[in-house]
Amino acid sequence: MEKDRLKEAVFKAIFDRRSIRRYLEQKPNKELIYRLLEAGIWAPSGLNNQPWRFVIVWSEEIKQKLAALTRYHEIIKKAPVLIGVFLDKDRMYHQIKDHQSAGACIQNILLAAHASGLGACWLGEILKNEEKVKEVLSLPKEKYELAAFIALGYPDDQSKRTSRQPLENFIIKEI
Repeated sequence: MEKDRLKEAVFKAIFDRRSIRRYLEQKPNKELIYRLLEAGIWAPSGLNNQPWRFVIVWSEEIKQKLAALTRYHEIIKKAPVLIGVFLDKDRMYHQIKDHQSAGACIQNILLAAHASGLGACWLGEILKNEEKVKEVLSLPKEKYELAAFIALGYPDDQSKRTSRQPLENFIIKEI
């Protein structure tokens, strides 16, 4: 019985989670952000190399600088906290597999945020300015590769959830 409830809770979190782009001013506490990152690091990675690394941005000044590097500047500026997800090049062994594991890490964080009552949005457009991002964050250019940013906060977004196409649109074939 308990196992069935837990299983349904996982499906509910997956189906209910959505990208939240507007937040209340209240900042989540540091322990909650660390808990989300802990969920992230339990994602699978090839050879268990765990290549992900994080930069937590609380600073309004740094958020303003990062906002200038993306067309999604309003989300960046108004998010109470940002998490920069990077790959440690010294830990990487396969470009595609390591980026896939970063995606799994990010999805774990998004689901954990949703389950914790936070809203989150995965931001990738800023990748076009990766070198400038590393300058703003004072990161060594040759050591880390930017995977994404996650904007986080308590939701202030009443927009409707997007829909999905029917499953049969995605199945190429069954053999």
